[in-house]
Amino acid sequence: MADEQQAPVFNIQRVYLKEASLEQPNSPAVFLEQEQPTVDIQLGIEAVPLADGVYEVGVTATVHTKIKDKTVFLVEAKQAGIFEIRHLPAEQLGPIMGIACPQIVYPYLRGNVADLIQRAGFPPVHMNEINFQAMYEQQQAQAAAQGASQTPQ
Repeated sequence: MADEQQAPVFNIQRVYLKEASLEQPNSPAVFLEQEQPTVDIQLGIEAVPLADGVYEVGVTATVHTKIKDKTVFLVEAKQAGIFEIRHLPAEQLGPIMGIACPQIVYPYLRGNVADLIQRAGFPPVHMNEINFQAMYEQQQAQAAAQGASQTPQ
């Protein structure tokens, strides 16, 4: 019975706001502007092993709004989760940390970013839902293409 495979383990140990910053370099003048600002949102995902079978997965958002060349506000926030992931085949670990974990963490990030922006006196920016599976597959395809282009012929 010793060689019997153990059941896979996936537990959320904690979800937390790791960091957040807000800059309003042109306030209060920007509150008097009538023009609608442009909004640029960038996302990033990172996974870091903390201990054997325990990982931190973080999703970072940068929300930069401008009117012409003036920054209205810049928000950078990172929401993270600590996950226990054990007894999974190695090929499943990447998709779990690149798709499943960010799907759990992202709604918290969306809420915190919208709240921070609203508390700063601006209408909240509602970040769209993200298809983390498509994002992960695109990153894998890009990595494979880069690897193939660097292979000597």
